[in-house]
Amino acid sequence: MRALISVSDKTGIVELARDLHALGVGLISTGGTAKLLADQGLPVTEVAEVTGFPEMLDGRVKTLHPKVHGGLLARRDTPEHMAALEAHGIDTIDLLIVNLYPFEATVAKPGCTLADAIENIDIGGPAMVRSAAKNWKDVGVVTDASQYADVMAELKANGKLSDKLRFALSVAAFNRISQYDGAISNYLSSVNFEAEKLSENYVPERAQFSGQFNEQYVKVQDLRYGENSHQQAAWYRDLAPADGSLATGVQLQGKELSYNNIADADAAWECVKSFEATACVIVKHANPCGVAVGASALEAYSKAFQTDPTSAFGGIIAFNRPVDKAAAEAVSKQFVEVLMAPDFSAEALEVFKSKVNVRLMKIALPANYGDVRNALETKRVGSGLLLQSADNHELALIDMKIVTVKQPTPEELHDLLFAWKVAKFVKSNAIVFCKNGMTMGVGAGQMSRLDSARIASIKAEAAKLSLQGTVVASDAFFPFRDGLDVVVDAGATCVAQPGGSMRDQEVIDAANERGVAMVFTGVRHFRH
Repeated sequence: MRALISVSDKTGIVELARDLHALGVGLISTGGTAKLLADQGLPVTEVAEVTGFPEMLDGRVKTLHPKVHGGLLARRDTPEHMAALEAHGIDTIDLLIVNLYPFEATVAKPGCTLADAIENIDIGGPAMVRSAAKNWKDVGVVTDASQYADVMAELKANGKLSDKLRFALSVAAFNRISQYDGAISNYLSSVNFEAEKLSENYVPERAQFSGQFNEQYVKVQDLRYGENSHQQAAWYRDLAPADGSLATGVQLQGKELSYNNIADADAAWECVKSFEATACVIVKHANPCGVAVGASALEAYSKAFQTDPTSAFGGIIAFNRPVDKAAAEAVSKQFVEVLMAPDFSAEALEVFKSKVNVRLMKIALPANYGDVRNALETKRVGSGLLLQSADNHELALIDMKIVTVKQPTPEELHDLLFAWKVAKFVKSNAIVFCKNGMTMGVGAGQMSRLDSARIASIKAEAAKLSLQGTVVASDAFFPFRDGLDVVVDAGATCVAQPGGSMRDQEVIDAANERGVAMVFTGVRHFRH
C-alpha cells in the first residue's frame, strides 16, 4: 500500500505518517510536507522521484502528472487499466492525504492583495482529490485532520479501509472541493477590478455582494415535517457556525425539534442574546409575546410571563443566564415546547426530568455574545434569493432625538431602549408597550400600524396590565397621528419611533397636544 501526503495544514500529519509507516505503508510526499517527514526520520519518497520530473514554477506544477493521476484513477478490477499501468511503469496509490492551500483564510485577512489570493488557489490538490474521490472503491481520500483517527482505526484493525468509510471519505472530499470552489467564486466575483492599479501590492476594492453567491451548509438533521405536516424539511447549519448561535446548541432532553420549534427558538434566542442584563424571552409563532429583564432568571421569567399568559402557552422560552431550580419550577408550571439557556443547574434538570417531552437546549454563550450575530440574512423568492446585511443596529441614548416639548425622564429613556430592542424582533407592523424592564403589550404582524397599536392595548387589558405611564416603541414611523392617539389613549407617556414621515410635524404636534414625550431614532426595524 502506498500513501501520497501533501498538506498545507500539518496538524497531526507526523503522527499519522508514523502510524502508516509502522503498518508498512509506503510514503510519498511533496515539498514542505516531504521535508517535515524526512526531518522526523521517516522514509519518504519525493513526488519528483515518482514522476521523474522536478517540481517547477515555484511548486505550481508537481503532482499534475500521469504517474500520480494514473496511480489514483486506475480501477484495480479492470484488467485494461492495470495493464496500462504496468506498460507505463506506474504504481497504484491507495491512500491520498491532502488539505488545500488556505484560500479562505488568506482572503479573510485585512489587506489581502489580489496576488496573494490568486497564489493561494490550489490546482494540484483539488485535481488529486477529485481523482481519488472518483475512484473511491480503490482509493481512500483524506481531506481533513478530523478523519485521521477513523482511517487509522480501520487500517490497524483490518489492514484496509471498508467500502463504507472510503465512500464517506469520497463524499467529504467532493464537499470540500465544492466549498473551496465556492469560496474562490465568491471572492473573485466580488472584486471591482481596476487594471490601472494592478501591481503585486494591489488590494482590490470588493463589492459587499458578489456577482455569484455560493453558500454551503451541513445538514444537522432531517425533520419529521416542515411548517405543515404535508411538507418535508431538514435543518442545516453554516460550515463554521458562530459561537453562541442556535446551531451550536445541544439538546439535553425532550422530543425531536420540529421545523417550527427551530424557527421560533431562533427568534427567541436572538432576542434574548441582545440583552446585557438577566433576561427572559417568550416567543409564540416567531413573535415575542413576553420579554423582561430582572435581578434573577425567576424574576425575568415571571415578568415576561405576565405580558401574555395565554400566548405563552406552548411557547418557546429563552434565558441569557443559567436556569436554576427556582426558575425551572416556575417554568414547569406552564406548557412549554422548548426551553433554552446557556446552562441548567443539576436541580433545574431534575425538575424537568419527569417532563420528558419538554425540549431543553443548552447553548453556550461567549463573553462577547452580544456582538456574535449573523452577518447576512437571506429570503427565498420565486426562482431567486434576497440577500441583505443583517439588522444588527443597536440604539444608544445619544442616537435619540427628542422632538417634543416634554422631555423623557431618565426612567422612560431606559425603558425606551428596552422597548426598542424588543420591537426589532417583533413582526411588522410592531407596537410594543413597556414599563420597568417588562413588555406590557405587544401588537405584531398587522397590515395597519393602527391595528397593531389597538391589539397591543387589547392584549394588555386581557392580561390585566395597566398601560398607564408606559413607553411605546414603533418599529417604523407613524404615518398619521391616529396611531399615536391610540397608544396615548391607552396610557403611554413616551414614544419612540424612527421619524421620516411626510407628516412628522403633524405627529409631533399631536404629541405636544397630548402632553407626551417623543423621540426619533432615525432608524427603522421592519421585520417581515
